[in-house]
Amino acid sequence: MAVTDHVDLPTFMEGVKRRNPHQPEFTQAVQEVAEDIFEFMEDKEEYHSQQILRRIAEPDRVMSFRVCWEDDKGHIRVQRGWRVQNNNAIGPYKGGIRFHPSVTESVLKFLAFEQTFKNALTGLPMGGGKGGSNFNPKGKSDREVMRFCQSFMTELYRHIGADIDVPAGDIGVGGREIGYMFGQYKRITNQFTGVLTGKGMEYGGSMIRPEATGYGAVYFLAEMLKHRGDGIKGKEVVISGSGNVATHAAEKITQMGGKVLTLSDSGGFIHDPDGIDQAKIDWVKVHKTRNRGRISDYADEFTGASFHEGKRPWHVKCDLALPCATQNELNEEEAKALVANGCIAVSEGANMPSTLEATHVFKHAKLMFAPGKAANAGGVAVSGLEMSQNSERRSWKEEELQQMLLDIMQGIHQRCIAYGDQGGGYVDYVKGANIAGFKKVADAMLAFGVV
Repeated sequence: MAVTDHVDLPTFMEGVKRRNPHQPEFTQAVQEVAEDIFEFMEDKEEYHSQQILRRIAEPDRVMSFRVCWEDDKGHIRVQRGWRVQNNNAIGPYKGGIRFHPSVTESVLKFLAFEQTFKNALTGLPMGGGKGGSNFNPKGKSDREVMRFCQSFMTELYRHIGADIDVPAGDIGVGGREIGYMFGQYKRITNQFTGVLTGKGMEYGGSMIRPEATGYGAVYFLAEMLKHRGDGIKGKEVVISGSGNVATHAAEKITQMGGKVLTLSDSGGFIHDPDGIDQAKIDWVKVHKTRNRGRISDYADEFTGASFHEGKRPWHVKCDLALPCATQNELNEEEAKALVANGCIAVSEGANMPSTLEATHVFKHAKLMFAPGKAANAGGVAVSGLEMSQNSERRSWKEEELQQMLLDIMQGIHQRCIAYGDQGGGYVDYVKGANIAGFKKVADAMLAFGVV
């Protein structure tokens, strides 16, 4: 077997950037993984000779397509849709669909790349993929959303299947959108299969799916603290976001005895020194989903709370932080503020919410820092369990699923420790997650040969 030249990290990244021009999110995600993987691969010739990391960093395929739809005024609208199938070495492609104006090919390639390792960490047989559109569901009527979803699925259906690629929801894609897309898939194919997850309970969905990502991020946070002989009870917590992940993370923090101080949206953040208890969380859930309201209204509803327009919550003094909004929402300066204010642990509920520079700050400070590919894997884990239930034509009880989710998050924590323990009580969870996820995918790829 011919042995390839060993390139160093800068040379490898130069190649990634050259092949993926104007795709900063994707190259950032690859760099974050490659920094740890290169050291791990140093004495493993088979990974070098088979170009494993280069192959994982090149999606199996990227589909881009036009999505035409008609708005309520009869105007023809044109959006762009994508599906990125990154790697299916360990199972069918699995990953969400995102509808948001910020969606680009770069964003979806980064998400699919991250998803590959995240899914591997769960221990379930799922590959990595991601899809979406620059369509913005905000301000659209239900019928406009339905027409868009049906048009989107009319193209997407030919690329997915229960044993091929199983999409789910993400930002801008909730139960309503999943329902419309599943209905169109069924209409076109005349098949009722587990081709989408995040479905309604009436047609094959799983219990605790809405809670899973937020709960899972808190379970992972609790495991990190437990490993240090500590816990969530009595801790003050800042959370960004006010959607599904953020509100359920706040809910679980509250259940475990912590005090949530902040929530946010794209307009700014609210700070409630009295704590955002369960009643207030329930108000936010209704206000943001049913009423489509803004988080700023919280300050008008609850005495003592303040709204900080155009700002993020990372300068609020806290013990624990959970970024649960979107990518690159926590930068280097904000990471330094968290460290200076005494924050001891960060658990990412969103995908890559910390910039690469912020990640380096947390690592240098030896903070307990859980990257999204480990901490927010609870959502896709329950999606994987939904796939299993669909295959068996059955539905598991909530208590069973809650225990399975906890077991999976504890298992991910143990896998991170196995490759991230640096001695002296410090665990580099980023390194542990990257290596554990990479090794599983890489070894499967080696078994298949050059395909």
